[in-house]
Amino acid sequence: MKVHIITPFPEMVKSIINCSILAKSQQKGYVEYYTYNLFDFAENSTNNRIDDYPFGGGAGMILKPEPIFEIFGSIKKGLNENSKIIYPTPDGQLLNHNLSKELSHLDDLVIINGHYKGIDQRIRDHIITDEISIGDYVLTGGELAGMIILDSVVRLMPGVINSKESSDSDSFSHPLLDGPHYTRPARYKDIDVPEILLSGNHKEIEKWFNKKREEKTKLRRPDLWGEYKRLKKSKE
Repeated sequence: MKVHIITPFPEMVKSIINCSILAKSQQKGYVEYYTYNLFDFAENSTNNRIDDYPFGGGAGMILKPEPIFEIFGSIKKGLNENSKIIYPTPDGQLLNHNLSKELSHLDDLVIINGHYKGIDQRIRDHIITDEISIGDYVLTGGELAGMIILDSVVRLMPGVINSKESSDSDSFSHPLLDGPHYTRPARYKDIDVPEILLSGNHKEIEKWFNKKREEKTKLRRPDLWGEYKRLKKSKE
């Protein structure tokens, strides 16, 4: 997958894509990252700026169309038909596991990060294919939201995470939330790991773990618990 990231603050983005799984995915050859600094294209914009005051009045500044259209014009020539142009925004479609999984199969992904009050509507109307929200709150810019979206997508690409079984059992990859996990030592500060996990009885361990998942889901996410019960009943 080729990932193109348009932002006024590329160093913020690079600090994230150069670490952990996102960096390893590039080292393994699964992903290629390209960042574009909006300020590098300001000279071709009216008043040599990347932002300006909104028409009709109102508070805040709006990212101008010229720099983003120019960058995208150079990118789109190499985009495959199987591509998405994403704008992280609170009024977009809420990100979930299924959406991330769908995006993980793309050949090309473009992320346009907004700032200030937002971006010129013409960008949203003529370039953006998908507007995605990470929750009902507002950040100072789109970079962190864009990186959350990217991380959720890249980790689902085949081969990126060594253990597919691990990602398949995560919360939202399964009808239930994830359960408790423990590692060595078996006792720490007089706190013991549950005995069942040391028993070696994998069938009983699986039953115990699933029970813990059910308890957590019922308590924290009644909506998922209701859907799980419906699915379980339909299989009986």
